[in-house]
Amino acid sequence: MQERVLTYPERVVPAGMERTVRSPLAAKILTFLMVFGPGLIVMVADNDAGAVSTYTQAGAQYGLNLLWLLLLLLPITYFVQEMVVRLGIATGRGHAAMIYQRFGKWWGRFSLFDLELVNFMTLVTEFAAIALAMEKLGFPVVISVPLFAAGLIAMVLTGSYLRWERVTVFLCGLDLAWVAIAIVARPAFGQILINSAIPHVPEGGITTDLVFLVIAIVGTTIAPWQLFFQQSCVAEKRLRFSDLKWARLDTFIGAAVTVTVAACMMIAGNVLREHGLEYADPAQMAGLLGPIVGDWAKYAILLLMVNAAVLGTTAISLASSWAYAEVMGWSHSLQKPFREAKGFYGVYILAIMAAAGIVMIPNAPLQLIILGVQVLAGLMLPSAIIFLQLLLNDRELLGERWANKTWNNWINWTVIAVLFVLSAVLAVQVLLPGGMLP
Repeated sequence: MQERVLTYPERVVPAGMERTVRSPLAAKILTFLMVFGPGLIVMVADNDAGAVSTYTQAGAQYGLNLLWLLLLLLPITYFVQEMVVRLGIATGRGHAAMIYQRFGKWWGRFSLFDLELVNFMTLVTEFAAIALAMEKLGFPVVISVPLFAAGLIAMVLTGSYLRWERVTVFLCGLDLAWVAIAIVARPAFGQILINSAIPHVPEGGITTDLVFLVIAIVGTTIAPWQLFFQQSCVAEKRLRFSDLKWARLDTFIGAAVTVTVAACMMIAGNVLREHGLEYADPAQMAGLLGPIVGDWAKYAILLLMVNAAVLGTTAISLASSWAYAEVMGWSHSLQKPFREAKGFYGVYILAIMAAAGIVMIPNAPLQLIILGVQVLAGLMLPSAIIFLQLLLNDRELLGERWANKTWNNWINWTVIAVLFVLSAVLAVQVLLPGGMLP
């Protein structure tokens, strides 16, 4: 059989990975492994500390009755991020840079300001989760928060995108420990199937709490920073349209893993509902769950909270750094050492240190920040997807083959309309609690 030589001079390829392969199957596997990463990371990192709280609360309040919502969100998250992949490959540039280029400085600054503000506030909540979980494990805030901040900074200062990606993919794999927790919880398999396949309103009808939680789940599953992060990752890896099918597979795998893990979090919350136990946060939930399914589960959940916060922090901080550096015209690549991309790395380091510092302030208004994140993220998401939708219909930019098709547009505009409605309801619910529904 004729040998096929895989060399990718334009891609970010690790030393020693350029090799000769004799099997078409082996060639495909190696190509996928080179492309793999951004789709999984962007999806799993979105199951951050806030997601752990949201999904477990959904299980504690409504049992398995909202599993169908997760299944419904699976194709939506995939379609949104698939557009990001196409745009990143076509332009070789990040999302913030393309908004500036196509829509002008005003809209560019608007989207960048919203992104940086929401991302920073979200980082504060990630560090708050780290502090809470580590305190339960016996480590005081003054030790745990600075140590994790230093570790998160060290992750990106290696001068290698692939080194950062490998570490992050490993952390994504740890998230699958939620599956083990769900298994030992022994949920009724038939109930999982029924509640996943049949959309329905939980017992008690449509209430303020239910509406708020549904919107929170949607906002947790699809976040604005994901658009900026994955497009910058695709540009960083210099993927091409010949890689598109593998990038799509990477994104679908990430979406499937994220929804599966989210379902397992709901199942964990449902255990406490069945035992009539209430809790204020996931750390307290871990303590209550331990005596029921085993003490190991308590420590596992606390460590998974930390893992989720670390994943969310590094991805969100990089989304901010890439976006800001792109529009400022600074060098912005994890392949470059600090001295060659000081502005890019500086934004990342400043965001990490400032967020960690706020968490260490006694009596910091963390609850107010959490509410602000919900409102701002909800208000920003529809506008961010509109920019993406308009860019994907720019045939001068993408060409007829890669621009959105008619069916893409029907799906996307429907999603945008629903998100606008949910965002408006979310804002009213947070600003006027109890004033929306009976």
